Amino acid sequence: MLQTILKNARIEVPSTAPIFLTALGFHLLAGLVCVIAGIIAMLSRKRPGLHPKWGTTYFWSLATLFASASVLAAMRFKEDYLLFILGMISFSMASLGRIARRRIWQNWATLHISCMGLSYIVMLTAFYVDNGKNLPVWRDLPHLTYWLLPSVVGIPLVVRALFHYRRGKYAEGNA
Repeated sequence: MLQTILKNARIEVPSTAPIFLTALGFHLLAGLVCVIAGIIAMLSRKRPGLHPKWGTTYFWSLATLFASASVLAAMRFKEDYLLFILGMISFSMASLGRIARRRIWQNWATLHISCMGLSYIVMLTAFYVDNGKNLPVWRDLPHLTYWLLPSVVGIPLVVRALFHYRRGKYAEGNA
């Protein structure tokens, strides 16, 4: 079924092996959850409730995304090693941001905001690098755009969140 959906969407599936398709199914679902949970966590007020709930959902779906990416990369390492590296960077950044918050390190909030934001940016970069060639509008852009656009858009938003945090507006949900 997954193979049919992807074929109808004109997305090339590089393998029909059951293990590959199973890992790909988990990967797609985890990626979708990551994108949605990350947005909700970013836009919610930074207090008990939505932010930690959706932040935790983002973290564990990112762990699943990285685990499934690792399986996919192991099966096609020559073609997917860069995606594996991006996944490792994204999950490492999210892990560092989560640990900084949970252990209340010095300057934990700055580290948390920066690492979680960069984790999201790197996750989107990996998505566009792998899938940009199949997406409407994106397929007409130069390949370098897949690597740069998530950072060009995301880094100023992370800087804005840090600025709002330092001005005391972060807890109000304005970050």
